[in-house]
Amino acid sequence: MTNSPVRGFALRALLWLPLAFVIWLAWAPVWVMPAMHMAKFALLGLWSGLFENLTLGGELIDATGRVVARSSYFVTVATRVQVTIAASGGHAGGIAVLEPTLNPMVYAWSLPLFAGLTMATPLTAGRRALQFLVAFVLIWLAQAFGICAEALKVLAYQSGEEGVAAIAAAGLSREAIGVAYQFAVLILPAVIPALLWLSFNRGFIEQLVGRAREPQTHAEGHSEADPPADEP
Repeated sequence: MTNSPVRGFALRALLWLPLAFVIWLAWAPVWVMPAMHMAKFALLGLWSGLFENLTLGGELIDATGRVVARSSYFVTVATRVQVTIAASGGHAGGIAVLEPTLNPMVYAWSLPLFAGLTMATPLTAGRRALQFLVAFVLIWLAQAFGICAEALKVLAYQSGEEGVAAIAAAGLSREAIGVAYQFAVLILPAVIPALLWLSFNRGFIEQLVGRAREPQTHAEGHSEADPPADEP
């Protein structure tokens, strides 16, 4: 019985994908940092009147001011927008500069998905390294786009009248920001790694499809050429 190349690839992918996700989570700040710096360059370069800085690490705080999560891979966005904080839960209200904390990992699971598929694909070391280099840069750009879209979304939809006024003063559309954010969350993380892997390994995929069709072709050819058993 010959080994199916499709089955072999599927087994390798099942082994590599969980490992890739474990490494991605274990070293999350390392994978987030390039995308954060790309987003920082874009936000401060294009909308310096809205944003002041981006830093790695931070805390997620709910509406009551309680810390619900903290992590070294969160991204804290320092804006120039002042918002009014209402008094609640024994805390005095006032005016503060908005500094939201984002979770960039929601845009970044493309990395381990692509890594798992690529490691399961039979490639030379040089070709695999080149694919990783090109793909990671493109995936980091997509992740940076997500960070930028979410930072703008916080101002446009979650910062009250002050944020809406700041977005309008910058000449930005709230609707366009909302579409960009949904695109960054729902479309890019799933589509980009699949497209990259398919485009990089077209020959291997065609080989898999061709070999998968061979048994069916042989079976059809046998049924047409051989006479029935009861014929002389």
